[in-house]
Amino acid sequence: RIWEQGFHGGELRGRVFPDVPPALERWREAELRLRVFSSGSVPAQRLFFRHSDRGDLSGDFEGFHDTTTGPKAEPSSYSRIAESLSIAPGGIVFVSDVTRELDAARAAGMRTRLAVRPGNAPAAESGHERLLSLDEIA
Repeated sequence: RIWEQGFHGGELRGRVFPDVPPALERWREAELRLRVFSSGSVPAQRLFFRHSDRGDLSGDFEGFHDTTTGPKAEPSSYSRIAESLSIAPGGIVFVSDVTRELDAARAAGMRTRLAVRPGNAPAAESGHERLLSLDEIA
């Protein structure tokens, strides 16, 4: 409720990198299905994207997942997401800055990309393709 008041009152804004809105627009135009899987609750995710510093981005996402789907480091969580989309895991690209999440998604059969962004903790070599910008995803 505190977050809700903060976002609705304008004291809080979801901060996104500048490449996010154009990437979301490009993917929407390509009719890609986009979802978020976060440890933050689904209502918090919606608030974050609805009240971002780049405008309301919430409509670009088909859905949101939180840990009620399962732990982020467990392959079964990613399998559930693929099932909910009715897409084979190999048809999904999962992007994260956390290698254990990427490991779990890859174990479930998803393609993965390690987001290397300013402010992220340095990631050890993990075998996940690195990306510096969402522009690198076609």
